[in-house]
Amino acid sequence: MRIPQKDYQIRNIHYIIRSAKETDAINLSEVRLKIDGETENLDREPGEAYIDEAGFQQLIRNDTESDRNLFLVVEANGKIVGFSRCEGYYLTRKAHQVEFGVGVLKEYWGYGMGKNLLAQSIQWADANHFKKMTLSVLETNQKAITLYQKLGFEVEGVLKQDKLLSDGHFYNTILMGRIKADE
Repeated sequence: MRIPQKDYQIRNIHYIIRSAKETDAINLSEVRLKIDGETENLDREPGEAYIDEAGFQQLIRNDTESDRNLFLVVEANGKIVGFSRCEGYYLTRKAHQVEFGVGVLKEYWGYGMGKNLLAQSIQWADANHFKKMTLSVLETNQKAITLYQKLGFEVEGVLKQDKLLSDGHFYNTILMGRIKADE
């Protein structure tokens, strides 16, 4: 599915959030690989579960054609610096849900990009009658947890000792969900 482009001006940075296009595929492949190397907040080590240009083209094509998925990018200074995806379920018992994931290049942290990607995704999910959004976040990512809570997400569970990080220690993954208020 696609949404209208939205412009943002935060301090000295102008950026747009828009639906991903197939022509973004090579840039998304490069950005995702770089993001994976900049933080341990995500599931992957750099290069793991690599998605090449053709893989991203297919993913974008599928998400654009689906009314259950949303693939957004953040573009600043003419280049993609982050992205998010909402992926819906096709199973009848879970068709009311979408799962959200996000990544933004470290040099662009602090400009509200992740927050605005999530806000746009929430708006889309609500407008498309999804009852619930879910996400997972590493317990050490307190800034993200606080943001998610401000936007209506609650802790629903904890996966104990779920991730092994470079310091040799295991960390918990927090499962969070946001249930749309009844209208």
